[in-house]
Amino acid sequence: MSFDIANNVALQQVLATMEVERKRIAGTQTKGYIFIAAGILLCILGFFLGFPIPGVISGLVPVIYGGVLLFKINDSLTAYQNAYKTNVIGAALKFLDESLSINPYRGIEASEFMYTQLFSNEPDRYKTEDLVMGCADKTRFYFAEVHAEYKTVTETKDGRRTEWHDIFRGIIFAADFNKKFNGITIVRPKDFGTAFGAWFSKNLFSFGSNDVIQLENVEFDKTFVTYGSDQVESRYILTPAMMERILSLNHQTKYNISLSFIESRMYIAFPLNRNYFEAPVFKSLLNPETVNQDISTINFMYDIVKELDLNTRIWGKE
Repeated sequence: MSFDIANNVALQQVLATMEVERKRIAGTQTKGYIFIAAGILLCILGFFLGFPIPGVISGLVPVIYGGVLLFKINDSLTAYQNAYKTNVIGAALKFLDESLSINPYRGIEASEFMYTQLFSNEPDRYKTEDLVMGCADKTRFYFAEVHAEYKTVTETKDGRRTEWHDIFRGIIFAADFNKKFNGITIVRPKDFGTAFGAWFSKNLFSFGSNDVIQLENVEFDKTFVTYGSDQVESRYILTPAMMERILSLNHQTKYNISLSFIESRMYIAFPLNRNYFEAPVFKSLLNPETVNQDISTINFMYDIVKELDLNTRIWGKE
């Protein structure tokens, strides 16, 4: 189902109203950045011309003024960004399915992030937002943006240096599989490399090399490594049709996906390189391309249930 922005009169009115606010915020931010840049330039000129103190004093005034402008517009920016998620993304969700909703302030908790068994490191810094929930026919699902990082601290001659590293940045998708699993099945990209071994060494469920499952689909085995604590059940989940659907889903994404099947839920991790559902400040909302990327993402997530045929109840939930 396509969401036609150009012919949606109600949404066009919302976008036109928000465009006025966007221009006001963009104008104020531009002014603030120009004053800050001018102040820095005055400071540099002062040093070059041999008048460092007058240069700093004359540069400090526009820097402070620019900072005040950015600070004062920040509340309006937050309100504008939340209105975009609620009114624009919310409208697109309702168009797809009345059951769908977005909560910009909620996401997937760090405990559930680790519960998926897809990540080796516990995050030291964790951010999640934009929880989308709903049903596609009979299947309940939800997804949210997640940015999880761990830190390393090294001693250098200048003191301690802290560096942050991504564990995962993207979307975590969860759906009801309508089956209470006895074991755990993990499907990871084959190019995960040596980090995968580290993952097993730390993993609560202590998979070993004997838990690697060789499946009948050659392309699937070339793309993914599959581990299962109950091999019979894992093979029952990963039917030939399911493996083809997972491969098809993987081909539609820029980066390889990871999946886990735990208890009665299926998780998919989609690595992404941009922050979705964020209102543009320096691009017009009236350009359909600005909104279409977010709507395409919503469509893609909604169609996963259909792509993987999760509405077909081959099992009764036990």
